[in-house]
Amino acid sequence: MAIFFAFIATYFSILLAIPFAEKIGLVDTPCQRKRHVGAIPLIGGLAIFLAVLVSVLVFLPLDRSTLCYLFCAMAIVCLGVVDDYRQLGVKIRLAVQVAVALLMMWGSETYIHYLGDLPYLGRVELGAFGIPFTVVAVIGAINAYNMIDGIDGLAGSMSIVTFSSIAALILINGGELSILPLIIIATLVPYLAFNLGVKGHRSKKIFMGDAGSMFIGLSVVWLLMAFTQSNHSNAFSPVTALWIIAVPLMDMVAIIIRRVRKGQSPFMADRDHLHHIFMRIGFSPRKALFTITVFAVVLSITGIVFEVLNVPNWFSLFTFLIIFCFYYYGVQHAWKLARYLRVALAKKERKLRG
Repeated sequence: MAIFFAFIATYFSILLAIPFAEKIGLVDTPCQRKRHVGAIPLIGGLAIFLAVLVSVLVFLPLDRSTLCYLFCAMAIVCLGVVDDYRQLGVKIRLAVQVAVALLMMWGSETYIHYLGDLPYLGRVELGAFGIPFTVVAVIGAINAYNMIDGIDGLAGSMSIVTFSSIAALILINGGELSILPLIIIATLVPYLAFNLGVKGHRSKKIFMGDAGSMFIGLSVVWLLMAFTQSNHSNAFSPVTALWIIAVPLMDMVAIIIRRVRKGQSPFMADRDHLHHIFMRIGFSPRKALFTITVFAVVLSITGIVFEVLNVPNWFSLFTFLIIFCFYYYGVQHAWKLARYLRVALAKKERKLRG
């Protein structure tokens, strides 16, 4: 019932919010970085959050931790809506995100204090250093999903992969399934129908906006903290968490490293993300979406398999870092790769025509 209710609530919230957004100007207009057609309502994230809020209030027990999650989510969504409408400065966004991270730790009474078991180090406990580490992790997760939101369906698809992986890990480890990730997945499905222009929804296109992508990032880090920092039987390794958020995380880290090396602000917007690279190669937005989503699914499954087989944390982490190094090398040399693949695709197309 909770899942069905969340789906219906999101669908009708979107229909009601579209004319409202158009009336007040909460829309995304084309520019040099944004090459869509027309003014698109930025209400996807707001509709998703409202549906999650009502679903949780109706169907879940309202303990301190749950109420704190809802309050933090409301704060981050309000920040996102204002940012969508007025384009806030980086300092304001970071200040609110830091406050939300601190409130999360206080409300949930937990923080990232354990990073796994590594060779020569044993059980890695952060102690008091875990508090600033958690603040950085929360800001990182929020902005990772915000940065990946560059083509239709990408942030939503990455989110579904992550929340599905969390739900699968809880079940595999024999725990009682948390309904929250399933509720969020149920809210993302109608959003994707409008965002991707599924039949019957093409005239009502919407975007998630910063409100949606930041809400997703907050929800992801909230769930990961809950299930990697506890001693419950359904908990999973912090290293496994890297695998199920691999694509947004690697994209963000690679972008930040590249910008810093160029002497640019790490928060400066550009068109050098993974989806932009695929489209420079010659992929259509839909093909890029499909390819990146498959890549995310493969990485998530790898992490889940490592968890199920009790693969040592050091091996899982080492493998993840090797993949990231290949990823970073690839995006660093994306121009050469794009030129090579364009030539190869052109030759293949000529051969097929001949």
